[in-house]
Amino acid sequence: MGPQTGKPAMLDARPHDNLPRGTICIEDLEIGMMRDLSKTITDRDIELFAEISTDRNPVHLDDAYAQDTIFEGRIAHGMLTAGLVSAIIGEQLPGHGAIYMSQNLKFLAPVRPGDQVTAEVTVTDIDYAKRRVALDCRCRVGNTTVLKGDALVLAPSRKFD
Repeated sequence: MGPQTGKPAMLDARPHDNLPRGTICIEDLEIGMMRDLSKTITDRDIELFAEISTDRNPVHLDDAYAQDTIFEGRIAHGMLTAGLVSAIIGEQLPGHGAIYMSQNLKFLAPVRPGDQVTAEVTVTDIDYAKRRVALDCRCRVGNTTVLKGDALVLAPSRKFD
């Protein structure tokens, strides 16, 4: 519960980077542009994700169960980690007004409670006529890449504002 409201506490919404929020319109995007953010994954984040997604796999929530798996301990949901990529796309690059068209992901290593995940999204191709932007997406814990993939998004345009 939140200390002042008595309502359930929300995910930590503070930005963990120094990049502005908002919109980069298709007309201003360039290949090679990159944005990142970092977040320490908490037990509460995992519990909230399980509640919201209804994915209550015990490898995420039960220490005793998870200890007997190949991971030898609890791990965060892969899509919780992928959500950091979505946060960059929706808040920074391209930002507000961006619409997901597709996302491909490969999960390479587990993320554990207490791990600081750094997500990075880089523009790899732009189709200005169709307002489509191809993005390289990665997450890492320290020097270990835990997720990689690509996304295609529809970027906002000043022509429609």
